[in-house]
This record gives sequence, structure tokens and C-alpha cells, in this order.
Amino acid sequence: MTRLPPLDPENLTPDQQAVYDAMRQGPRGDLGLVGPFGVWARSPSVGNTIQQFGADMRFATTSISETVKEVAICTVGAHFRAKFEFAAHRALAMRAGVTETVVDGIRAGNPEFNDADQALAFAITRGLLDENRINDERFNQAIDAWGENGLIELTSVIGYYCLVSLTLNVFEVPLSPGMADPFPELP
Repeated sequence: MTRLPPLDPENLTPDQQAVYDAMRQGPRGDLGLVGPFGVWARSPSVGNTIQQFGADMRFATTSISETVKEVAICTVGAHFRAKFEFAAHRALAMRAGVTETVVDGIRAGNPEFNDADQALAFAITRGLLDENRINDERFNQAIDAWGENGLIELTSVIGYYCLVSLTLNVFEVPLSPGMADPFPELP
């Protein structure tokens, strides 16, 4: 159950319409006002900034791979038990090349990795979420793997998806039709 009624794209204010148009014209395409986008369109000054940052984090060419990003995103979604986020990115992670076994392991909290970069992305994300920092060993591993810029990018992706997950949870954004509930034990 959602805490906000769905927005009608035909009845948006001019500022909301500008945010909606920016989302549709960006790299996401016409997703509609689902997930966090229906929340953010309600607050255009915040929503436009957030959706642009998210588009840059997800779609701009970065020095970290899509699999690394998706492992981090799924780890954040699982940590916050953000149903929409995890369900949406489960499919995107597998499309990027993360195995179903790894994605399901992330959901359960015990993934087994065959890829060192994915394992490192998980460890860094969990460290930030559980302890609010990473130790020197993980920091040095990340610098060796991705360089300073890559670690900055990964940290930014993690932060953005924390915001996404919290938005989804606060407003109890429902799953879209066809999405499997990754946390059916939750309301």
C-alpha cells in the first residue's frame, strides 16, 4: 500500500511536468511515474536534482563496471529491504552479468562470489552500511581495483541508492505489476 496516491501525468503542475519530461527524455526513457520518480515529481526542485544525479550515476560512462554498480545497488536495496528497489535492480543486475545465485545471495545476506570486483563491491557497500566506513585494507583494495575516481563513483552510487531506498520505504511505494516481491514477509 502506498502512502501517496499515484500522480496523473495529465494533471501535473508545470514544475512537475518539467521534472517528468526531464526523466522521460533522459537515459531511463519513459518509465512513467513509478518507483521513487512518482515521489520526486511531487517536489520538483528536489526531484529534478535527484533524478539528474541518478541518471549520471547509473548511465554515464564510469570507471566501474555495471556489475560492480549493480552489486552495490542490490546490496543497498537488500539492506533497507526496499521492495521496489531490489525487485527492479535484481533484473538489471542479471542483465548486466551478475548471476542469479549472487543476486539471491545478496538478498539473503550471504552471497558467494566468483568475481573479485563484485565481492569487493559487496564488502565495501556492507562496510559503509553496517559500520559507516571501510577499513584501510578495503580502501586500499578498492584503490588498487578502481583508482580514486572509481571509489568516489562507487561511494556516490551507494549514497544515491540509500536515498532511493529510503524514499521508497518512507512513502511505501508499491511494486509495479509483474515484479516479484523480494521480501514478502514485510507489509
